[in-house]
Amino acid sequence: MEILVLYYSRHGATKAMARQIARGVESIPGVTTCLRTVSEIRSNNQGVPEILDDDIALVELSDLERCGGLVLGSPARFGNMAAPLKFFLESTTPLWLSAALSGKPAAVFTSSGSLHGGQESTLLSMMIPLFHHGMILAGLPYSEPGLNETQSGGTPYGASHVAGLENEKPFTEIEKNLCRALGKRVAQLALKLADKDK
Repeated sequence: MEILVLYYSRHGATKAMARQIARGVESIPGVTTCLRTVSEIRSNNQGVPEILDDDIALVELSDLERCGGLVLGSPARFGNMAAPLKFFLESTTPLWLSAALSGKPAAVFTSSGSLHGGQESTLLSMMIPLFHHGMILAGLPYSEPGLNETQSGGTPYGASHVAGLENEKPFTEIEKNLCRALGKRVAQLALKLADKDK
């Protein structure tokens, strides 16, 4: 079973979250992670094969088709997902037509410059296309103690991080734990759903 952790990260905070989520996924026996990113786009909205991370490959539609679950991440951009991620998601119509993602578990994560930087609305914006694909959305339940303790990132809609205006704020242990919990949750759901299909 493979969980796709797909993200866009301009300054590295969302990528760091993706790595914590991958740790959570891989804490579940029998589940592996596929880390992927999306390309930058130019101002004329034409996709370009520019990789922001030299160690992470660009996502392909086959990665989504093959995965047993998806965890999707983006920095908050005025309370919405970043344009490069939205640009990629709008190319997934062939998967929607074939219902390739229907019934698979998914979750979302984000980082923002400030505590009130639109984290929850960004998470919700990423959920909408996943609902259209028929995915089963998982959040973070309040049984995760970090949700009641956090003074920075962390929401019931998904994992989050407050990076600071200059990306200077380190991850808190609570933020890391919530990222790992989200990855673990999606991995566990993917295995349960796969068992029901047998």
